[in-house]
Parts: sequence; C-alpha cells; structure tokens
Amino acid sequence: MALSDLRDNIENIIFDLDGTLWDPMPMSIKAWHTALNGFDCIKNPISEEDIQGILGMQHDLVGKKLFPYLSEEQQFEVMNSCYVQEVNDIKESGGVLYHGLEATLKTLGKKYDLFIVSNCQAGYIEAFYEFHGLSAYFKDFECSGNTGLSKTENVKMVIERNKLTKPIYIGDTMGDYSAAIGNQIPFVFAKYGFGDVPKAEHSINKIVDLELLF
Repeated sequence: MALSDLRDNIENIIFDLDGTLWDPMPMSIKAWHTALNGFDCIKNPISEEDIQGILGMQHDLVGKKLFPYLSEEQQFEVMNSCYVQEVNDIKESGGVLYHGLEATLKTLGKKYDLFIVSNCQAGYIEAFYEFHGLSAYFKDFECSGNTGLSKTENVKMVIERNKLTKPIYIGDTMGDYSAAIGNQIPFVFAKYGFGDVPKAEHSINKIVDLELLF
C-alpha cells in the first residue's frame, strides 16, 4: 500500500528514536565499553551485535539478556552505569542523524504535530534534542525510562495526553509494530533501521521518504 494513501487520514506522527531518526550504534558502543571497563564482574566484552539485539527492549529485560550470570542488583548497577554514560556521551558528541532528517522534520512539521516514544532511558531523548538542536520540531515525548511502562502503554499515554485523534507510529522493530497495533493506529516500517517487520503494510527506505506525506 502506498505511503501517500495515509496522507489524508493522519494529523499527528509519533516516531521511535533509535533506528528511526538516527543511528546510535557508534555512540552506544563507545559508551558501553567505557562504562563496562569499570566492572570486574563482566565476563565477556559487549559487541555491536549485542547492542543491536537490545535496541527497543524494555530496560528491565536488558540486564537479564546481556548479563544473566549477574544478580538483579548487579544487573541494575551495570545497566545504570551504561545508561548514564550514553546520556553523557550524547550530550558531548551526539549521534549519527539519518541523512535529511532535519529538513524532513521541518517539512512535516508544517502540516503535522510530531512526537517521540522510545524505550530509552530517562534523559536520552533530552540529550538527543539538546546536542542536535531538534526539540522545536516535537510537541511531546515519552520513554520507558521515565514511566517504567511498555512502548504500547507509552504511545497510549502520548495519544491521550495530547488528545491526538489521527496519529501514526513510525519505527523499525516488531516492538514498534506491536505498539501501533496495540493502539489501533497505522504503522510505518523504517526499513533502514535495525529490525524486520514483515507484516508492515507501509514502509520507507529512508527518512526523507516521509515527505510523501506532505
């Protein structure tokens, strides 16, 4: 189904962040290596594949997946250190914005209200805004680090808080797809991201493809 078919049936766009608006991998790998070097309890170094495997995952599940040999208390301490380091690194050097992102946001913002819902930690979206100067394009955001809730619940929260009537959700993973379906709103799959969503009816190959909605 053509993306342009959605044009007359939406008023708001909710974005995922990682793998949708930017590529956080270079920043995340550096931050995690820095943080984990401070822990003698870590058995194996973290790889890029490990980090890709947790993108979009709720925080209470990440420690269990990456460090199953640690106690819950140790997992929390390690993960918190990694998350703090990520936010600090974003504030200092940012990440890799997908080509044409700001121009696309500027174009879309003339017609739609824009939002972000991510499973990231508290402070992550604010740091993304701050370094890259993008806060003016978005009306609101939410993340699991703030609420402790699932992405489905956080999307619902943003919809209700802002009284959205015709939103769509754009993301790159099955978790994003499930969040859209759980809220009975259209989903657009960002094929250039980190996941695979074979059931998606709408997709984009690059962020600038969204200008077809304008």
